[in-house]
Amino acid sequence: ATPLVLRDAHGVAERIQQQRQGAYRVDASRSALYMPRTKAFPKNTEIEVTITLTTDGNPGPLVAQVTPSPAAVTVRQHHSFVELPPLGSYRPRRHDVRIGVMGTMFHDYASPITEPVEHRVISRHQLRKKDPAAALSDPVEPIVYYVDNGAPEPIRSALVEGASWWNQAFEAAGFRNAFIVKVLPEDADPMDVRYNMIHWVHRSTRGWSYGGSLSDPRTGQILKGNVSLGSLRVRQDYMLATGLVDVASASGGGDPAGLDGWCDAGGGGDAEYLADLDPATDAMAMSLARIRQLSAHEVGHTLGFAHNFAASTYGGRASVMDYPSPVVKITNGRIDLSDAYGTGIGSYDKWAVRYAYSEARTPEAEEQMLETILREGIAAGHIYISDEDARPAGAAHPLASLWDSGSDPVAELRHAMRVRQIGLTNFGLENVPVGAPLSQLEAKLVPLYLHHRYQLQAAVKTLGGVNYSFAVRAASGTSPAQVQQVVPAARQRDALAAVLETLRPEALTLPPAIVSLIPPRASGFGGPNTELFPGRTSPVFDPVGVATLAADLSVSALLQPERAARLIDFHARDATMPSFRDVLDALVQQVWKSPAAGDASQALVQRATRATTLARLFDLIADADASPLVRAEAESAVRDLGAWLREAGRDTADAAAAADEIARFLARPESTYKRTAPLAVPPGDPIGGR
Repeated sequence: ATPLVLRDAHGVAERIQQQRQGAYRVDASRSALYMPRTKAFPKNTEIEVTITLTTDGNPGPLVAQVTPSPAAVTVRQHHSFVELPPLGSYRPRRHDVRIGVMGTMFHDYASPITEPVEHRVISRHQLRKKDPAAALSDPVEPIVYYVDNGAPEPIRSALVEGASWWNQAFEAAGFRNAFIVKVLPEDADPMDVRYNMIHWVHRSTRGWSYGGSLSDPRTGQILKGNVSLGSLRVRQDYMLATGLVDVASASGGGDPAGLDGWCDAGGGGDAEYLADLDPATDAMAMSLARIRQLSAHEVGHTLGFAHNFAASTYGGRASVMDYPSPVVKITNGRIDLSDAYGTGIGSYDKWAVRYAYSEARTPEAEEQMLETILREGIAAGHIYISDEDARPAGAAHPLASLWDSGSDPVAELRHAMRVRQIGLTNFGLENVPVGAPLSQLEAKLVPLYLHHRYQLQAAVKTLGGVNYSFAVRAASGTSPAQVQQVVPAARQRDALAAVLETLRPEALTLPPAIVSLIPPRASGFGGPNTELFPGRTSPVFDPVGVATLAADLSVSALLQPERAARLIDFHARDATMPSFRDVLDALVQQVWKSPAAGDASQALVQRATRATTLARLFDLIADADASPLVRAEAESAVRDLGAWLREAGRDTADAAAAADEIARFLARPESTYKRTAPLAVPPGDPIGGR
C-alpha cells in the first residue's frame, strides 16, 4: 500500500498551481509514513503520510505565508480505510427536493426505461426506536457527538450547548435522549470512526467552518460526523460587536484586550484566554452566542441537512441551517445586542429531522409517512431555498440570502442603515482598548461602516424577484401560482427606493470626527490577513475611497446583468412592473441629478460616487456575457446622460469631464481606453480555505 498512500492524493500541487502560486511536484525522497497518526481501530485503519512538494520556480506569496520555506512545502495527507456496514442493516430513504436533507446520487443502468437512471437517497445516521410502537421512545443506540477536549473555555461549553440543541428536534421526531453531546475523553482518539467529532482548529485566516460526514456510498448512511470549527471566527463577531458598541461599555470598564491578543496570535493561547473577561458583556455574550449557533449549524450538516437560506425570513429564525445575521436592535436610541443570535433549534429544523429520522415499520408505511410530513411542513409555511438559489449576485428569490435578517428584507435594510448611523455617530476612541494603536480603529470601522452590506444584497433581490419553491407535480395537478410568482410591482419599487437611499452623500460620507482619529497604520500592524479598507491616499486613511466602495455595492447590485434581464422580461409581460430603464433613470436621478451635496466632504463623495456609477455602467455595456437587450438599455441611458451633461447650465468641470468620458467610451476605442477601476470591497464572508 505504500505507493498508494505516498502520493499527492489530495492534489495539493495542482491546487497551488491553479492559484498561480508556483509549480510543485512530489519529492519521494522527502516523503514518508507518519507513524504517530497511523493507527488501527475496530472499524477503521488510519494511515497518515508526510508529503514534501518542491519547486524550482518562484513560489507565490500565499504559500510563503504558511510555510517556513516556500521552496519545499511539507503537508500531511490522511487516508482512511473504513469497514462498511452489511447491506440490509439500514433502509435507505428517498430524497425529496422540497426539503433540505442532503442526499447521495448514484446511477443504476439496469433501471427500467420508465424510471430514471439516477437514484437519490438522503444522508442520515442510523437511528431506531427501542419501542417502535411508542410515540416517544429511547433509541436502540443514540447518536453521540464529542467536542474536542483541546477547545478552551468558555468556547468548549458553548460548543457543547449549541450542538445539544438538536436533541429538541429528535424529540419532535419521536426519539427521547437520542442526541447526546460530550467532551471527548482523554483516552479516546478522534480518528476512531466510532466517534462523531466537533474539532476546534486553527488556520491563518478566519476561514470557513465545515460540517462533513463519512457516508456509505451505497446507501447514504452516515458512519461518522466530522465538524471543523475555525478558531478565528469568534474574532470577527467580537470585532463587529466592539465596532457597534464602545469597548468601555461592552466590558464594564475592564480591559478586553485579552480576546484581541489571543485572536491576533492565531487563536491558540491558554485555556483562560476568555475566562478573565466578564461573560455578561454585550460583545462577549454576542460572540459566545454565535459560537453556539455555529456549533449547531455545522453539526446539522453532519446530520444530513443542507443550508436553508430562506429560513431567516419566517418563523422567528426558523433554522440554524441559515447563515445568521446578528439581530441588532435600537433601544432608547442606543444599539442593543441582547438578542443578537437565537437560542435553540428552529421549527424548520424539527421538520427536517422528522423527515430524515422518523421511523416507520414498513417501506409502504414510510412512503405515506414521508408525504404526510412534507405536506404538513409546507402547509405550516416552511420554505426551503438552497445555496445555488441564494449565493449568486443575480439570485432571484426575494427571501433567500446569506447573513440577512427579518421577514421584510427592504424594511430591514432601512433598519440596518439606522443602526449603522447610530454606530458611526458614537464611534470613537473607546472602540479600542487602552494602549491599542489608534490605527486599529480602522479594523473596527470596516464591519460597522459596511454593516448594511448583506441586508442590501437581500433587499435588492426583491427588485426583479420571483417567489418560488422547489415544487413537484401533485397527483391532482399543480397551478402556476404554486410554482412561481413575480414580486408585486409596488414591492419592487420600494426595494429600489431603499437601495437608492444608501447612495445619498450623507449616508456615504464618514463623520469628520472619525476620519480625524485614524492615523496611518502603526508599524507592524496591518499584515496580509488584516481586513482593512483599500485606498488611494496611502499612507493616509482614504475616506473618499471608503465611500466609493460602499457606493459600488449598491450600484453593482442595481446593474447586475441577470437582474436587469429579468426586469426587461417582466416589464414586457406586464407593463405595470418596473423596467430596467426605470432602474437606470432612478439611478441617474439619484447620483447625477439630485441637488449638490451640502458640505465639501459630501460634495467630494458625491463626485466620486458619480465616477463609480459611470464606470459600472461602462462595465455593463461592455459585458459580452450580458443580454444584448440589457447592454442596449444601458447604452441608451448613458447616451441620454451625456446629452444632459452637455446642456446649457451644466458646464461645470465635472459635467464636462463626464460628458467627454462618455463620448470617448461610446466611440469604442476599447484597445486604448483606460479608466480607474473601482476599489475592491473588504472581505465579508470568511476569507480562508480549508
